[in-house]
Amino acid sequence: MGKKPDLEAMNFGELWLLHEQLTRVLAEKITAEKLELERRLAQLNRANPMGEAHDPESRTGRPRRKYPKVLPKYSNPSLPTETWSGRGKQPGWLVAALRSGHKLEDFLIAKTEKAKGNKIRRGRRS
Repeated sequence: MGKKPDLEAMNFGELWLLHEQLTRVLAEKITAEKLELERRLAQLNRANPMGEAHDPESRTGRPRRKYPKVLPKYSNPSLPTETWSGRGKQPGWLVAALRSGHKLEDFLIAKTEKAKGNKIRRGRRS
């Protein structure tokens, strides 16, 4: 690459010619870059056709363990069908209620005596 052209000193015709040359060169480079990226993407897709790297079973060779269903722990008093187990992100109704001054304990679902008696106790036996 030689000396930089003095753009201010160039007339309109020279600037337009330079613009056309730049546009052509940029289009060629963009096309070449796009082809290279498409080639690399195709290569990655051949190496990993079904996204196996994201499948937990394929990493360990054994299936993911089953987790027990978690019963709801909190309920929306204005719409009792809306519940939350206490795990994961808090639902919108609970977030709004907590912001308005309620306490989390206000939304606890009352445990029945039967449910309390079914707890498995772990520890030492005497």
